[in-house]
Amino acid sequence: MARATLPSVVDTQPFNKKKVAVASRQWMLLDLKGESIVLEIDKYSIMHRVGIHARDLRILDPLLSYPSTILGRERAIVLNLEHIKAVITAEEVFLRDPTNENVIPIVEELCRRLPMKRDIHNNNEPNGIESLKLRIPSKSRLSQDIEEEPPFEFRALEVVLEGICSYLDARTTELESAAYPALDELTSKISSRNLDRVRKLKSRMTRLTARVQKVRDELGQLLDDDDDMADLFLTRKLAGSSSPVAGSLPAHWAVGSPTIGSRISRASRASLGTYTADNDVEQLEMLLEAYFMQIDGTLNKLIAVKYDLFACFSR
Repeated sequence: MARATLPSVVDTQPFNKKKVAVASRQWMLLDLKGESIVLEIDKYSIMHRVGIHARDLRILDPLLSYPSTILGRERAIVLNLEHIKAVITAEEVFLRDPTNENVIPIVEELCRRLPMKRDIHNNNEPNGIESLKLRIPSKSRLSQDIEEEPPFEFRALEVVLEGICSYLDARTTELESAAYPALDELTSKISSRNLDRVRKLKSRMTRLTARVQKVRDELGQLLDDDDDMADLFLTRKLAGSSSPVAGSLPAHWAVGSPTIGSRISRASRASLGTYTADNDVEQLEMLLEAYFMQIDGTLNKLIAVKYDLFACFSR
């Protein structure tokens, strides 16, 4: 895995004229091709790169405790979902704490699923003049690829939601596996040891329920507001922008950047063929609805465990 260190921004104090170095943070950058690089960058550089405010960046601080949040900004989606702290743009994903054991599977899945299918197909084709014709897709083939491929930010969002919902469901299954045997033992023999074991499981269940409920509520709020969902469609907003973003970026940000002259990549432009202003909300709604149903099912399982635990103590 590549590692790059970018120069930190220096803040000049107007009164004492002392220069204070801003601490760099570790981020993992994943691009349109699914390639990753670890960067050491300060908060001002990342804010300038993705176009978010300091308050948005604070939400992603692993040392601070913020509830699960999905925010749509002009050029980015800010995600704080359990252990996933990420910023998604129309062409890049920035992940905090990439060495976390729970984040590593998300990174691997992003690397696998971020590239568009036809790009993977082209990379696997032989080189040479004979293969040139194969690399030029027909009009019908291109239309088919466009219809099958959601824009970059939706592919990244789906990977994160899938990972978080699966993670919380796995924690719920673990709790179920421990709770029911403990309840059976307490029913057969009431003792301080068995009571303490069930009380601890009850505390775990309460904390886990609150976490699952927050993710469910966040998805539900997005589904209830078409404008909020439209804010997550970064590719369309980028295409409608009159001024290119890339021109305002520092030269050192060219590392890992898939485009220089324009922020609208080939993949993003192709995606616009299907995901237009008329149906982008509908497409995103289908995506969010699927994971809302999954997390809602997880919450229902926790409620069932909660009922059994409280019923045990009420006897």
